[in-house]
Amino acid sequence: QVRLVESGGGLVQAGGSLRLSCAASGGTFSSGSMSWCRQAPGKDREFVARITWSGETTYGDSVKGRFTISRDSAKSTMYLQMNSLKPEDTAVYYCAASPATFGYKYWGQGTQVTVSS
Repeated sequence: QVRLVESGGGLVQAGGSLRLSCAASGGTFSSGSMSWCRQAPGKDREFVARITWSGETTYGDSVKGRFTISRDSAKSTMYLQMNSLKPEDTAVYYCAASPATFGYKYWGQGTQVTVSS
């Protein structure tokens, strides 16, 4: 059973930084992809970033240049470094994993990020 656990969320002032982590267990994560998505109150879930097994990264337009996705394969952990945070980044951030280089099959429980103005 694949399990994804996010951590690192919290309250930060606009312009600040946070680093989210996603610890994966119960599956083979040397292939496929892992992603971050977020959902703000009253809005649809939004794609944030993805990293494939080969290290290729993709970002949503709203976070390009501010967020960086990375992973430590030895630890089966994925990270999201978030800099220059804005109030509109406030959301629950979810970790997802897929056996393909796109899409989502497994989800974590989410971690809240709140950016105050």
